[in-house]
Amino acid sequence: MAISNNFFRSKSFAKPIVQISLAGFLFANLAACSAPVTYQQVAQNNYDTTEIDAQDFNCPQYERPEYDSSGYGRSGYGNARATIGTPAPNLQRAAPKELSQPSPSYYPAPPPPPPPPPPSGAAQESVAVTGSRIMPPMPHPMPYPRPIPENTERYPHAQTNGFKQVSEQPVSTFAMENDTASYANSRRFLNEGRLPPSEAVRVEEFLNYFQYNYPMPRERSAPFSTNVVVAPSPWATGKQIIHVGLQGYDTIRTIRAPLNIVLLMDVSGSMQPEDRLPLAKRTVRMMLPQLNGNDRISMVVYAGASGVALEPTRGNATRDIVCALEVLHAGGSTAGAEGIRLAYRMAERNMHQGSVNRVILMTDGDFNVGITDPNQLRDFVRQGKDRGIYLSVFGFGRGNYNDNMMQTLAQNGNGTAAYIDGLPEARRILQTQFRGAMFPIANDVKAQIEFNPRRVSEYRLIGYETRALNREDFNNDNIDAGEIGSGHQVTALYEIIPVGGNSSVDPLRYQNEARPTPSGEIGFLRLRYKLPGQSQSRLIERPITQADVVNGGNSPSATKLALAVAGFAQKLRNDPWVGDLRYGDIRYLASQIGSSDANGQIDEFKNLVERASSLDGERPMDID
Repeated sequence: MAISNNFFRSKSFAKPIVQISLAGFLFANLAACSAPVTYQQVAQNNYDTTEIDAQDFNCPQYERPEYDSSGYGRSGYGNARATIGTPAPNLQRAAPKELSQPSPSYYPAPPPPPPPPPPSGAAQESVAVTGSRIMPPMPHPMPYPRPIPENTERYPHAQTNGFKQVSEQPVSTFAMENDTASYANSRRFLNEGRLPPSEAVRVEEFLNYFQYNYPMPRERSAPFSTNVVVAPSPWATGKQIIHVGLQGYDTIRTIRAPLNIVLLMDVSGSMQPEDRLPLAKRTVRMMLPQLNGNDRISMVVYAGASGVALEPTRGNATRDIVCALEVLHAGGSTAGAEGIRLAYRMAERNMHQGSVNRVILMTDGDFNVGITDPNQLRDFVRQGKDRGIYLSVFGFGRGNYNDNMMQTLAQNGNGTAAYIDGLPEARRILQTQFRGAMFPIANDVKAQIEFNPRRVSEYRLIGYETRALNREDFNNDNIDAGEIGSGHQVTALYEIIPVGGNSSVDPLRYQNEARPTPSGEIGFLRLRYKLPGQSQSRLIERPITQADVVNGGNSPSATKLALAVAGFAQKLRNDPWVGDLRYGDIRYLASQIGSSDANGQIDEFKNLVERASSLDGERPMDID
């Protein structure tokens, strides 16, 4: 069925050749930079405040040593504490860190001369990326000329939610989350000229990518406001959508807890392409202007083995961090489990009273050495969560991207999962939404709705298939759920069939199924959450009543946007419940949202809908 007119009228690795040393090279050999340089000093010298350019710091260059699989634990690696040397030209020197100077024997020989350029007219098969040659800023989307010869991407398999009868299952329970990886990853597919595979599309991560301008909480004692709208379904006549939106309070920018961040960088061979380790390094540099002298940042790397690339360093020691990043090069197999263990040990060692402790994993998820089963890592990150360490997972790359691993780690580590498909996405997460990405305001957030059988005959939760919970899990504080960060919004949609509507199933012959007279509340919403650092959950409750019902034309812009986004995601993954919904219908619904699009998200969304329509062979629809 096409969208209702009445609705609109009313509404592989190979053997490593070049590697970083995992036996003492990385941290000790960064030595030639003594004084830390703050971001304020960089800004005073008219540096770009959007992205810090590594070339501005004149970091030393080193030869890449042979890979040493025994790596971690040898002399100097993770144990030698070195300063990161000479100040950049024309920058004011800050007080030096009280760290010991490395032995001169740590310094490697000067780098060899660059290879000669390829013959004129010859095709250049790849581009070598060194510590001082950084690719220029790329527009979004990023062009990747080299095709991936084999696609081994892995995604979670979850059956699409169907309708449930209220008479049999009146209660729906799920874990709320704020992940956005699926939307950014699907955008990457569309920008490359391909429709995303259906298993790569998670409706909730499309919904949570967007800002809906929900009202802020009235008081800080409750960490988020609860907003409910009931509107007609745009893809099924006679059905309704319950739109639930949470808005977290936003921490004050100048008054925040110190951060204890451990960057866990995948430097295995699969991370060589420009959209992986080079982009990950630039992503970290996007974050640096947000840090201050009270923060501490460390860096752990892993390939065939793991080690510490940067000991705990002040957040405003920008040069130290940038130069540590510039030494990183990709090569070797991927023993990700060992890197995760070391990163958690580093985070636990540097925990302080009141600090927010977070491991940030940057990888394509292609763990191919050691523990490779996501389920075997689940218990480990859960234990880290219980010790007060959050895990954020940032995914990179294409062709071998392991989304299944990302989801398992983030969901069990009290963290979030994001996919970085270019610098604009890095900027969105680590600059625009930095406080939300770093500072949690509520842990283990669960939602439960009990539907009134006098008002609702059937319902289905749109998305959240991998976050479903049992009814009894709602009151069990030992059951893990999602995290909400400072200022974050979380959105969920239910499609309901009112009593008297067209049921998705035939009536039973031998049961008494007399339809009740519609009356009373539509349902009852319950939310449970824990404040950070607490083990006992708190409860928020509110009824869903007739006062929450609007017609299509009077739906708020937030609801129109959520319906357009959910329709798009369901269309991409070929959901059976949206009938004959067309991309043109989605585009038309998006055009009704209004002009408030400060971040350009809605315009980009409309363009992606048009791309999908073209790729799917749908005839264009004229929109006035």
